[in-house]
Order: sequence, then C-alpha cells, then structure tokens
Amino acid sequence: MGDGGLVRTALYEKHLESGAKIVDFHGFELPIWYTSIQEEHLSCREKSGLFDVSHMGFFEFCGEGVLSWLNSIGTQQYINFASGQCGYTHFLDDNGYLIDDMIFAVDSKNRVLGVPNASMISIMWDWFQSNLPDDESITMRNLSENTSIIALQGPESSSILELVLGKANLVSRFRCQEISANDLGITGWIQGTGYTGEKGVEIFVSDFHAPILWDALLNSGALPVGLGARDTLRLEKGYLLSGQDFLWPGLGIDPEIDFPDNFLARNSAETNVPFGLNLDHDFIGKKSVVKSMNSGAKWHGLLCQEKGPSPRPGHLVYDGPDNNANIVGYVTSGGPSPSLNRTGIALGYLEGVVLGQELWIQASSRRKIRSIIVKPPFV
Repeated sequence: MGDGGLVRTALYEKHLESGAKIVDFHGFELPIWYTSIQEEHLSCREKSGLFDVSHMGFFEFCGEGVLSWLNSIGTQQYINFASGQCGYTHFLDDNGYLIDDMIFAVDSKNRVLGVPNASMISIMWDWFQSNLPDDESITMRNLSENTSIIALQGPESSSILELVLGKANLVSRFRCQEISANDLGITGWIQGTGYTGEKGVEIFVSDFHAPILWDALLNSGALPVGLGARDTLRLEKGYLLSGQDFLWPGLGIDPEIDFPDNFLARNSAETNVPFGLNLDHDFIGKKSVVKSMNSGAKWHGLLCQEKGPSPRPGHLVYDGPDNNANIVGYVTSGGPSPSLNRTGIALGYLEGVVLGQELWIQASSRRKIRSIIVKPPFV
C-alpha cells in the first residue's frame, strides 16, 4: 500500500528508478509518463514499449463445460475456441447494457483465464458469481492480488522477448500458453494480446518475479511507457475505454463528463466494435443488441481536417458549421494523435451519419473544427 491507502504494484520502485511521474489511477499509484507521452507513444509504434498493467484483474474459471458456460453469458462464441487461443468479449446485463469488456485465454477445455478492467474487478467477480451454474460445476479464483501483469508491445517486442525468455515463449497474436522454461526461472502465463494495436504480449507473473522480468526487458532495449501514451495508443486504434466510452448504469455513478442521462449506457451493437460479437448463439442481453443493430447511435471515428483545439470527451458534434446545425452526438475519447503529427482524432456516439460524412466538433466555445467520419483504426 502507498500513501493514503493507494495500492503500489510490485514495480513501483522500478518506476521511480526510471524517473516516472506517478499518479492515482483507480486507487493505484502508476506512472503517467517517464519522459513524455509523445516520445513513449512513438517508441511503442516504431520500436517497443513496456507497460506495468498490474492494476488489471486476473480471474481463473475451471470446470467441465466452462466454455459452454462463458458462451451462454458473453457475446463471444467461446464454444468454438481451441486450447491456446484468446478472444475478446462483452458481458451485458439483462437490458443489454455493457458491464465490462474482457479478453479471455483458453488454457484447456476445462480452464479459462480472464482479465477484467481495473475498476471493475469486484463488480465482475460478483456478476460472474451470480451467474455460475447451480450444480457448482464451474469454480472461480481471483488471482488479481498476487499477480503482476507486464505488457511488452511494439515491432521489436518479439526480438526483445526472445532475448529475455527464449524462443519457446514467442506467442503469436491472440495465442497463449504457460511460460516455458527460461534462463531467468520466470514462471507464469503469457498471451499475444495488448491495448496498443501493435505486435506484443502480456505476461502474468508473481510479484516476486515482476521486478526481475522488468529489469531484463528494459536491459534488452524496451522503453518504459506510462498511462498517458497507453491512452493515446488505444485511441489511435479505436479501442474502448471502460468508464469513458461506456459506463454500466448498474454502477449507480455519473460519468466525469456532463453527458445527457445514461448517454454512456451502451450495448455491443452501439459500440460498433468489429470483433467479439457473434450473434449465432444466445447470451445475456442479446435481444437489445439485435434490436439496435441497424438503428440508433453508433460509435464512430472522427478525423479532424483542420488545425485548432483538439477534440476532447464531452465535445458536441454537429452536422454543419453554422449556428442552425443539428447535434448528432458527443465525443467520448479524443485528442491529438502523436502518430499523425498531432492531428486531432476522436471517437464518439453519433446518430444518423455515414462514413466519409463531414461533421463539426465544438472544440471550444468559439470554434467548430471540421472533421470526417472514418472507420478506426486511425493509423
């Protein structure tokens, strides 16, 4: 624990050694940057980046029929997944509202591992518990507290990983395995996933092994990256951010931005994410998803066509530049894109629009910025 009850990960001292600027992030003391968001972002896109994501959760689900059970409650059709495969999914409530999005890794037909978002660990634990089969055929373990998660991302991630953990631990995209024997004696779990859109892995190890692995990866060429660049990297790829791009109304909390009531209460069709949703099976909340497939607001990308204030969460989006224009939606995520020479990019829920259409973002009280609707990723 840190000052004021904040949680320090097993890598806290390593962050300080690297000169990190530490912030409070959902109750964890984590680095927002080490050098600058711009430098760390571009390093991850062009070379490599190393992230401490130990604030994320780690659940284990075991039992005969665990894949069928997940299939019945989530939007992904896990029944078709083979051992060693990962998949992205949404979990919805009975009204179809998105509670959390998660990546699952299938170890075997009887064991699956899942990673809930940091602020949703206890919420998702209780939700899964409430949906377990009555016959107790499926059991759960919360491995979050004693597990450190290190993400190595970027074009050079494979070469760095091979230097540190050996060729046997090179996993391809959305594949997974137990960590094979290596010179460092590191044990745990590794999967070809991440939040940057780049080639890379997420490595799940004990808190004891975390500093050893972190140092070895840094010494082999990885640059540490903070939460600031983690956000700009996921924004460029059009990835949802829990609590910002969707917010489950069951939490009973208001978003930080002053949106219309329940504006962030969304289902999978509205988020417009092109993966993780399979309608060929039944799941909780499916009826609402199907109903809104071809109507209502959808989450779109906006690429600014002129210089000016960057789009930010809460900015209004209009269908014209003049004072008589109609509001078509709101920005939920936005900012300057480091990969596009700081051109403004945004994501938001928009209604009655089409790809390629010109829209105007109210980026300040005096200025609307012309933009066009694009399909993410932006880079």
